[in-house]
Amino acid sequence: MSSPADTPVFVLCGGLGTRFREMTELRPKPMIPIGGHPILWHIMNKYAAHGFKRFVLCTGYMSEVIKAYFHDYAAMNSDFTVDLRSNKRVVHSIDHEQDWSVTVAYTGEHTMTGGRVAIAARKYLGDAGHFAVTYGDGLTDVDLAAEFAFHLKEGRTGTVLGVNPPSRFGELELDGNRVVAFSEKPEFTDTWINGGFFFFKREFLGYLPDGEAGSVLERAPLVKLAQDGELSMWKHSGFWQCMDTQRDHDQLTELWNTGEAPWLR
Repeated sequence: MSSPADTPVFVLCGGLGTRFREMTELRPKPMIPIGGHPILWHIMNKYAAHGFKRFVLCTGYMSEVIKAYFHDYAAMNSDFTVDLRSNKRVVHSIDHEQDWSVTVAYTGEHTMTGGRVAIAARKYLGDAGHFAVTYGDGLTDVDLAAEFAFHLKEGRTGTVLGVNPPSRFGELELDGNRVVAFSEKPEFTDTWINGGFFFFKREFLGYLPDGEAGSVLERAPLVKLAQDGELSMWKHSGFWQCMDTQRDHDQLTELWNTGEAPWLR
């Protein structure tokens, strides 16, 4: 029986983050900080809270920044001694709680999402029967272990987190040209969107074309999976937010600063 501990999580970290030009000149989008940690760390920490400890980071743009962050993670979070002549380093204590296994996989500068998953999974999936996929810019308070249990119970090839966040814009109900109702930020009740936290059987690799850097996960692979009746949805009505704009970043930072960030639950 598969468990979170032996299920690798593939995190898509290769995008250019063009909407954050000032913040992504020196770092890739997943390394934009919220509080004292990159949003990528927050995402991984959320998975780890539900028992997932194996991560494969599918990098592209400024991959070296992510590599350096995790290569030096122990030293940056601990006391250490370095011999400058031999470059040997001794870490005296581990002053953090992260017992994660992190593989940083370079998947190309301009590779699309499906291509990144295909390249990394075919190298680092190992003998795992299932794997998770998520983006490097979304946070949620969903119970990921419960979603994974649902995925196993449903038995389909894939499971997607479905979310129905409130609209950012006021909704108008009209009678001809007369407004009869106004809702500032209406909740979606029957409309679900892709929340970006997936689970797949390893058979899903068959939906990802070999050697296609241009393969987009959300297009042909997931469309075909749905057409085949092999995609389930785990509905989540709680907190979910992607970091698409500076406004999103400011809101997530404000939540973190309150000490009650929903994704910590």
